[in-house]
Amino acid sequence: MVRVRFAPSPTGYLHVGAARTALFNWLFARHEKGIFILRIEDTDIARSSEEMSQVILEGLQWLGLDWDEGPIYQSTRISLYQEKAEWLLAQGLAYECFCQPEEIEIRRREIESRGGVWKYDRRCFYLSPEEKKKMKDKGRKRAIRFLVPPGRTQFKDLIHGLISVDHRQIEDFVLLRSDGLPTYHLSVVVDDLDSGITHVIRGDDHISNTPKQILLYEAFGARPPQFAHLPLILGPDRKKLSKRHGVTSLLHYRDQGILPLAMFNFLAQMSWSPGPEERIYSIEEMIKNFSLNRISKNSPIFDLNKLEWLNSRLIKEMKAEELLPWLKPEMIKRGLWHPSLEKERLDWFRRLLDLNKVRSRNLIDLIEALRPFLTDDYEIDPVGYEKYLKNDKLPQLLPRLKEDLAQLNNFEASSLEKVLRQRASAEGVEASLFIHALRVLTLGRTVSPGIFEVLELLGKETALRRMDLEAALKRLPQNQVGSE
Repeated sequence: MVRVRFAPSPTGYLHVGAARTALFNWLFARHEKGIFILRIEDTDIARSSEEMSQVILEGLQWLGLDWDEGPIYQSTRISLYQEKAEWLLAQGLAYECFCQPEEIEIRRREIESRGGVWKYDRRCFYLSPEEKKKMKDKGRKRAIRFLVPPGRTQFKDLIHGLISVDHRQIEDFVLLRSDGLPTYHLSVVVDDLDSGITHVIRGDDHISNTPKQILLYEAFGARPPQFAHLPLILGPDRKKLSKRHGVTSLLHYRDQGILPLAMFNFLAQMSWSPGPEERIYSIEEMIKNFSLNRISKNSPIFDLNKLEWLNSRLIKEMKAEELLPWLKPEMIKRGLWHPSLEKERLDWFRRLLDLNKVRSRNLIDLIEALRPFLTDDYEIDPVGYEKYLKNDKLPQLLPRLKEDLAQLNNFEASSLEKVLRQRASAEGVEASLFIHALRVLTLGRTVSPGIFEVLELLGKETALRRMDLEAALKRLPQNQVGSE
């Protein structure tokens, strides 16, 4: 049975690159009807935190990635790693190292000053038992280094093909530090063996680690798993995606109103695609079609515009009942929610969502578009005020239009449009004079859905109340009011 794992380090937020790695592992496990294991690599005691661990779990849950085993915390397994390092030492496959970091640094600089390339020089490997005893008697703490054997390691990467490395390029790497904590190489191999991992799917920045880890598998007498190294995500400048390209935390995009299925599609389609990119795929479709063989070797570019396009398309396609659970928490936070919206006013709210979701790139856009329909607490765009409400004709013409609309018994879009155009014709002005003014007065913005549908959904009382130029002045941002 396929067994894969996602093993983040809780030294920072779950960024989009790590999230894509988790997603590909999860898709592979679900496609193969295998097991997806979550492991938290928190042996870096100084930098790891429980808070970051919880943020990672929250991000995975938001994306919809459930795990079958775990989370397994490496910090609870230190004694096991120490035991395995001591076993390798006893087998003659590793040796004690008493070198201090500053000593190694001096030797490294000396080699490099002569134009050489530094690799640990095995000084401690050649120490006699008596010399080792003297070191320990002086209080020198020892690390444990793996003894790299002569030869060559090669493996077939499921994405990159055959990779071969001469062992002369690999130094005797540390397994256990002098403080007793394991290095990444030791802990990851011990845990992968213990969990029965069959496939390691991770970023291709780990390719250089793989030969070392294969040597450890073989030292433990075990068969290595299969490896698949994903091409790294690049920023628009074609350099490795990092903080300089903007916020890359997964939960940042959630807080900006990105839907999890949009992010799921976005991440999945970086280096792999279930089909044409011009549509949103269900999770079930992606599980069914997923294949490691179809992952490209080329590094994908993080394209925020594509993410926003996918998100806007998904919002348009979703029914009001599907959007409601995602909108409600943020609406509550902004003071815009009322229980009636999912009860007696549900039909009205459905129409409101259908009208406004077409122009929304994200949930925050959509919620702010809903604001003027749900509360009188909204501001008027100063640019719109200057452009559309300062026409000299409006103070005379607007009250006449308001009186016409007040006479309507049927306050529906078709009737509203007919009356407005009749008044414009009677006054010898373009209907757009009224349309732009009403948009700014009733919603505070210059762009909106069709104004007649807007007026109908606002309702007669609210729409007429907002057709007041003096009241509009009070809705300008405070700094704009002061400048009038």
